[in-house]
Amino acid sequence: VQLVESGGGLVQAGGSLRLSCAASRRTFSNYAMGWFRQAPGKEREFVAGISWSGTRAYAADPVKGRFTISRDSAKNTVYLQMNSLKPEDTAVYYCAARPYFMATMTVSEYDSWGQGTQVTVSS
Repeated sequence: VQLVESGGGLVQAGGSLRLSCAASRRTFSNYAMGWFRQAPGKEREFVAGISWSGTRAYAADPVKGRFTISRDSAKNTVYLQMNSLKPEDTAVYYCAARPYFMATMTVSEYDSWGQGTQVTVSS
């Protein structure tokens, strides 16, 4: 499955952004989806994940309560709503897909990745 992210940009601290990830295949509903991010000099880290049914979703502790993942199977798209952004949220954000029910927090367990979209939060 091919993935294309959009929606990144420059925002002030406290602001919001919504990232989108469009998938190429009709079997999108058979893939759990995850959002990851990578800041300069750091490893790629899990941000949020959602099951292929959309019924199970969770977020990493640093973003819990601020970021929300959702999906629209009719549009083959997964979203990441980011509120109350902080400078430490600055990173390239990637969406990823795995052909299983549940999303996981492990980079190597995803077999498809988008090209990434830059999010920069100014203080």
